[in-house]
Amino acid sequence: MAARHFVKYTFLLLDPAWRRLDAELREEHKREFAAACEDFADGHQLQSFSLVGTRGDADLLLIAETENLDRIHEFHVVLAQSGLAKWCAQPYSFLGMRKSSEYSDELRSVARPFSAKYLFVYPFVKTRAWYRLPADERQRIMTEHIRIGREYPNIDLNTSYSFGLDDQEFVVAFETDDPGSFLDLVQRLRTTESSLFTKRDTPTFTCINTSVERALSALDGVPVAAELA
Repeated sequence: MAARHFVKYTFLLLDPAWRRLDAELREEHKREFAAACEDFADGHQLQSFSLVGTRGDADLLLIAETENLDRIHEFHVVLAQSGLAKWCAQPYSFLGMRKSSEYSDELRSVARPFSAKYLFVYPFVKTRAWYRLPADERQRIMTEHIRIGREYPNIDLNTSYSFGLDDQEFVVAFETDDPGSFLDLVQRLRTTESSLFTKRDTPTFTCINTSVERALSALDGVPVAAELA
């Protein structure tokens, strides 16, 4: 248990009225927000993603990872004190914990940052019928599921477990530089036997991997690509 880390997905939606504030005040708000993120990132893993243009109900995603819930709590308390956070709603929030899969020998319990350009995130819940299947039957079905996933080596899966911690059972996150490959993978997985046992796998979030500063600039009308140029 000591090796497991908590993973918190925090989605923020900015009030459009914030953009009509004085430019100097907006810069102050962004500095306060970035400072809270920088403080947490000193010793913990924190990544940011922009959803401007990809979702209508979220603009920014923060993924915080730490060894205990107290630090996640403290981070969000400090974050809420920033001027920018006072103009944000939190329409979605997912809490999970790292744990290796019982169906695969891949080590998934250690922290590892997302490195691809795009991240696709969604909560996932299986049907109760799935858990009533014998263990060897579940393994057979998941072996097919995993085999298909490995046919797309440019897509990496990152799953956290939420049983008893949050409403969903899993938080599923796929990272890739090629959104088209991810679309093809998901469409293909719909035909598998494992898909019959899916109860919920929405909403789905398409996220652009970027720094906190660039994600904040996107809120203020500066495209991420322009920041990178």
